[in-house]
Amino acid sequence: MGEWRKCKLSDIANLNMGQSPKSEFYNQDGMGLPFLQGNRTFGLKYPYFDTYCTEPKKIANAGDILFSVRAPVGDINIANTKICIGRGLSAISAKNRNNDFLYFLLHFLKNEIINNESGSVFGSISRTDLGNIKVLYPSLKEQKAIAEVLSSLDDKIDLLHRQNKTLEEMASALFRQWFIEEAKDEWEVVKLEDILTITSSKRIFYSEYVSSGVPFYRSKEIIELHNTGQTKGELFISEERYNEIIEKFGSLTAGDILLTSVGTLGIPYRVSKDDKFYFKDGNLTWFKNFKKLSSLIVFYWLKSDIGKEELNAITIGSTQAALTIKSLKNIQLSLPPKNIIDKLENQLIVIDDKFQANLKQIKTLENIRNTLLPKLMNGEVRVRYE
Repeated sequence: MGEWRKCKLSDIANLNMGQSPKSEFYNQDGMGLPFLQGNRTFGLKYPYFDTYCTEPKKIANAGDILFSVRAPVGDINIANTKICIGRGLSAISAKNRNNDFLYFLLHFLKNEIINNESGSVFGSISRTDLGNIKVLYPSLKEQKAIAEVLSSLDDKIDLLHRQNKTLEEMASALFRQWFIEEAKDEWEVVKLEDILTITSSKRIFYSEYVSSGVPFYRSKEIIELHNTGQTKGELFISEERYNEIIEKFGSLTAGDILLTSVGTLGIPYRVSKDDKFYFKDGNLTWFKNFKKLSSLIVFYWLKSDIGKEELNAITIGSTQAALTIKSLKNIQLSLPPKNIIDKLENQLIVIDDKFQANLKQIKTLENIRNTLLPKLMNGEVRVRYE
């Protein structure tokens, strides 16, 4: 391995464990430093903020790696500004200041770190356990070369995600134009239940889960599918149980939409022809049997600003936000004439084709990165450097 050496994570990195301030110092008005208690507002690479703190106890600096040390352990982001961190996070920085390499090294170590979790209820990892993780560490020049290779893939993935964000904004602008700005009094007013069927699924009990079989998705998996087009899929039911259920209740078909309805609300996923899975009742609401508006239009309406406003208006629950089937059925829409609906459909087809092509490319690039990551980090694949 040449210049590679074995050491502990604490030998190469500073580990700054978070500490939660008193809640009386929290606010949503932008006063003080942005505050992260844990990974709740983690993004693909950088977090966003909805809470601030005027009396921080522990601070992460811009560029520090934010590592979730409480359930779920192992989620990773990069601090994009100076922030206050609570007890669910550790801010990690490289002693040689090469945080780019350390970011990928922590991704590589993630599974090993998760296996060192302690705590029987929530799962957590201590500073000592984190610091004792053993690593292979190359020279600084090779670190930079490895980080450059992996960063180039991440940058392309990030670009494609930003392109998809722009496409969603274009679709949202179309809905605002046709459903708000160009709306006419004589347009037909319908309830959502008039133009599609809104239902849920057959309840599945924990005793029915098996180690392999037909994937069983919760909100978590649907959000992952919506964001990246792929998911790990941690739960399964048997093929026999799946066939029993769909014989009685029907199966998901291409174009059906699942909407997250508890916790993280309003994230839609449009089922493809290759999908085969079952889903958790209560957490997800099933839209099918579309009339007057296609599933593509309904899907992008749910993703649009207008759709989100409608969903926010019917959200219930003070401790855990939720959408009920009854309230969803009663959402009212003013339908444009068919020629406008057809025009909107054609514009959305162009947007969706590009969106799906980007998702496919994201999946390919992520698979390449995920294949390269362990090989580069254990020295199996070497990169040239001066």
